[in-house]
Amino acid sequence: MTEEQLEEIILQTINGAVATIPSYLEEIIENKDVLKVENPKEFVYGIVMGMALGMSGAILSAQKEMPTKEDQIKIRDIVYKHIPEIRERIFS
Repeated sequence: MTEEQLEEIILQTINGAVATIPSYLEEIIENKDVLKVENPKEFVYGIVMGMALGMSGAILSAQKEMPTKEDQIKIRDIVYKHIPEIRERIFS
């Protein structure tokens, strides 16, 4: 898998995770007391980042074998470079 293909898969994963922001945010705000969440937006940010990192690794492992340490670093670096966009979608 090329670097460009990997980035495209990760971008699709990030876009899918970002699309869930409104529903997660609404649900967390409604259940704030049960979940013991002080800042729903930070909680959603954690969910989205977990989805982006976790699902990207899972997709990569389905395409070949378990991601190597180098693959995991590439995934992390690609996801991290999109953090400003992810935060913009959640916090604006």
